[in-house]
Amino acid sequence: MTAADLWLRRYHAAPSASAELVCFPHAGGAAAYWRPLSALLAPGVETLAVQYPGRQDRHREPPAAGLHELADRLAVVLARPAARPRVFLGHSMGASLAYEVAARLEGTTAAPARLILSGRRAPSRWRPSPEPLDDAALVARVRALGGTDADRLADPDVLELVLPALRADHRALAGYRDTPGTPVSCPVTAFAGDRDEEAPAADVAAWRHHTTGGFDLRVFPGGHFFLADDAPGKARLIAELARPVPTR
Repeated sequence: MTAADLWLRRYHAAPSASAELVCFPHAGGAAAYWRPLSALLAPGVETLAVQYPGRQDRHREPPAAGLHELADRLAVVLARPAARPRVFLGHSMGASLAYEVAARLEGTTAAPARLILSGRRAPSRWRPSPEPLDDAALVARVRALGGTDADRLADPDVLELVLPALRADHRALAGYRDTPGTPVSCPVTAFAGDRDEEAPAADVAAWRHHTTGGFDLRVFPGGHFFLADDAPGKARLIAELARPVPTR
């Protein structure tokens, strides 16, 4: 098994696709979260979903200690140039991670052509995290945010599998600060939900200060997991954003 096989899941092979989308899950999430989007985008865009250690088929591995450790390891995996334009999409914690990986690849032929950063306040809008939560409070907080995984946390067997990774991800987020002085040069499109208290649109808009390329903010109806609403419409937009820019 190669490093790419360990870290990346390809649910719908699309060898003739004009672009490649690398998707980074939210805290406590896994690669399978992106499977529905992958199906909607194929065959025009091929999706590679990142599988973090400590979950699903990697549940026997210890979760990463922090976002910078994860970014270092993923930058090595993604350092080989893609055969077609590559775009990074990250939601919530995954947005911060996508940005950090892009910053590590900046100036190389493997750097992404665009970042799509969803449901995450910009690093310049950092705020102190609340006191560490016990397991019950952490689960309650996650369920309050909603999302496709929230209801499954009521199942004790599922919770036993998910909780270690969820706890580790929230510790990683609490300790995260961005790499200072390293804006990316690719265009950034930021997505926000108009009822997302976790990442208000004004804080998401501050991603404009972390790129020297173009910036675009799209605000959608919904809470923190607004991406799941009108999935076909979101897929059409993401496909448009991933499409290679014609050269003159």
